[in-house]
Amino acid sequence: MNINYILKVSDAKTVEVQKALEQAGIKVRSVVEVFKEEAPAEN
Repeated sequence: MNINYILKVSDAKTVEVQKALEQAGIKVRSVVEVFKEEAPAEN
């Protein structure tokens, strides 16, 4: 079964996300960056 997910991460590269998922035993077919935005400045 193939399932598509959308993740939102902070300060992570696609290869880091893929490695983390694979270490958790999840087979990853691809990781695609869809949108990138600057994090709001903290006061």
